[in-house]
Amino acid sequence: MHFSCGIVRPPYELYSCFLQVTKGCSHNKCRFCTFFKEAAFAVSPESEIIEDLKEIRDEGLQVHRIFLQGADPFVLSYERLKRIMELIREYLPWEVTVGGYGRVDSVRNKSVEQLKALKEMGYDMMIFGIESGDDAVLEKMNKGYRASDIVEQLSKMDQAGLRYSVIFLYGLGGHDYGLGHAQKTAEVLNRLSPARVLASGLSIFPDTPLMEEVRQGEFAEATETEKIRELYHFIDTLKISTILDATNVSNMMPVFGHLPEEKDQLLAALEKGLEKQGEDRLRLRREQMRSL
Repeated sequence: MHFSCGIVRPPYELYSCFLQVTKGCSHNKCRFCTFFKEAAFAVSPESEIIEDLKEIRDEGLQVHRIFLQGADPFVLSYERLKRIMELIREYLPWEVTVGGYGRVDSVRNKSVEQLKALKEMGYDMMIFGIESGDDAVLEKMNKGYRASDIVEQLSKMDQAGLRYSVIFLYGLGGHDYGLGHAQKTAEVLNRLSPARVLASGLSIFPDTPLMEEVRQGEFAEATETEKIRELYHFIDTLKISTILDATNVSNMMPVFGHLPEEKDQLLAALEKGLEKQGEDRLRLRREQMRSL
């Protein structure tokens, strides 16, 4: 199999099969990010994809879910994504659904009708790392788009009925900014219909521009208690029907539930966690993290 870096996936794609169709990241400028640094962005040649599909087939694996690898497979054109699905059907001739990561601006080159067609082909549950719905934070972190772009582009996914997840990175606004960040991001998502909201707590790793800003005193990291209170306010402000999934390793207080039905239970769990765990204990756990 051709992989230019380690497998990157959300927890719920654990049992998926992985197929690389792009290398690296098409943006690669987010100030906090450590992923996809091993290779420059490139589109995988069709020959590599065919070789990998043959390997999957020859292993005799009855694959029913493929999670595309690369930071932004959805940046590919409609025609290219269609061709990839044709190859999957040729070498794995049974029902297979396909997901992967995408940037908000990856949707820009696709019409609603094309998105509907991708859904019919079997594309499902793409993941968009929006991180924030706050323009000041998006600009500071060099995400490359604004909150209005998030609403405009992901509304096309909603119109097409193509399910997707979004990532909210709480703590990204820094010290004493969490509640405003949570409020603005939740307000953006309240205009959309993501099937799942993946919440992650900011961890600042060495060799990132954001860590250098911390060292220079240009960015003050939120305390762990602030981060939990930000997550609490974010959940409390969400009005949509979705799954709230804060279970990956970056969450010092993992929670999972359906909104709005289980909102009170989620909020109560965070409150109870804050009562039991102080800042020092939470910070120690964060510092012990080595990777996401």
